[in-house]
Amino acid sequence: MASPSDHKANIIDGKAIAQTIRSEIASEVGLLSEKYGKVPGLAVVIVGNRKDSQSYVNMKRKSCAELGIKSFDIDLPEDVAEAEVISKVHELNANPDVHGILVQLPLPKHINEERVLGEISLEKDVDGFHPLNIGKLAMKGRQPLFLPCTPKGCIELLVRNGISIKGKNAVVVGRSNIVGLPVSLLLLKEDATVTVVHSCTKEPEKIIREADIIIAAAGKAMMIKGSWIKPGAAVIDVGTNAVDDPTRKSGYRLVGDVDFQEACKVAGWITPVPGGVGPMTVAMLLKNTLDGAKRVIEK
Repeated sequence: MASPSDHKANIIDGKAIAQTIRSEIASEVGLLSEKYGKVPGLAVVIVGNRKDSQSYVNMKRKSCAELGIKSFDIDLPEDVAEAEVISKVHELNANPDVHGILVQLPLPKHINEERVLGEISLEKDVDGFHPLNIGKLAMKGRQPLFLPCTPKGCIELLVRNGISIKGKNAVVVGRSNIVGLPVSLLLLKEDATVTVVHSCTKEPEKIIREADIIIAAAGKAMMIKGSWIKPGAAVIDVGTNAVDDPTRKSGYRLVGDVDFQEACKVAGWITPVPGGVGPMTVAMLLKNTLDGAKRVIEK
């Protein structure tokens, strides 16, 4: 009989699942184009030239091109006035060919992010961060127009791997507006019993050890140890942290919030970093854009 030390978690392949979702989107885009002569449009507003933002935006543009989604690119200089950014958002709100608007964060210090994001039309809020979308997500029996992409991707990974959520103990590590908070609300909507662990939580490992499902989104490299994980639990690792690695050409490697090697010996399912949640975030953004377009085009 295999000893417990031989246990190997099932690796959740976010890349492969995202690819399947992209194929589904591409065929739906094709159908819209055939039937109505229209395709979804996604506008990306980027301010300044942060390397990480640029590469992320380029990846989105490439994805749009692959799936037949029309891409609108608004590149603004670092020192642009806040009023100018808002006026661009208003133009995109009024453009009937744009079904999704994304403002790449972070914005430069002199621009109020909350103010800019609040100007995006609710019907085009493909990031799912408009206060009204988040508000509906928080209410029983209400459906937001869009769900935030990374949290939606986390749930999709569980569902597509046949991991049941209903009635399970789910622990979310981290309470950010981007992942922790909305993913905890989504898990509640899926009938999980949800606990949120954060920087002021006493004895976090004790709470995490009770979890059937762990969503790690604290942004702390390898914070969750193998000994903190209940045998057979499903672990979705949202963390992307760079740690020094002199053996790599870049001098660093990416790790999650979970100690992957240790966790593999205990968990039932786990997402790798990279290649887990990351590809799903972009796939969900494209899915939200398609859904936004269908609402308008199929009216």
